[in-house]
Amino acid sequence: MKRIIRVRGGRADVVADDCRLFEAGAPADVDARHIVPVALWRQWRACGGLPPAYAGVWIGAADDFDDVAEALVALPLLAVDFPSFRDGRGYSVAYLLRSRYGYTGELRAVGDVLRDQLFYMHRCGFDAFDVRAGKDIHDALLGLATYTVRYQGAVDDPVPLFRKRSADSSNPDGEH
Repeated sequence: MKRIIRVRGGRADVVADDCRLFEAGAPADVDARHIVPVALWRQWRACGGLPPAYAGVWIGAADDFDDVAEALVALPLLAVDFPSFRDGRGYSVAYLLRSRYGYTGELRAVGDVLRDQLFYMHRCGFDAFDVRAGKDIHDALLGLATYTVRYQGAVDDPVPLFRKRSADSSNPDGEH
């Protein structure tokens, strides 16, 4: 069984996962729950039914999902594809899902996911990471603790560091 990194309650762990990305033309794994492309999910939804082994939806970097965002945010699992390490569109997708659409389910980064990205992905709202095949998942886990100070605001902490420091300096006794 495949393993992913999952963050729950502020703690990151390597866990077993039976979900598989459903890709056109690939043989279906009958023992896996499938994460289906948003285009296929739209078709199934229009026909009035989803297959029993369906676990969630994956959104490609170039996919437009605004018209179905309300339905997507009701799902327990959304995956966002990173087709390349250099492609940052998935960060924006995650930020929009969490901040604009209020998504609270599992948000999983899939595709070319590497250790160097995990800290920033988590800041944008990802709480699960399917690390690229061939990479050591335990080494990648260390990427979540790369930095201890966060200057900019993000999904995980919207107040930027300078605002925190100015609030602390205006109250030297530490009372709020």
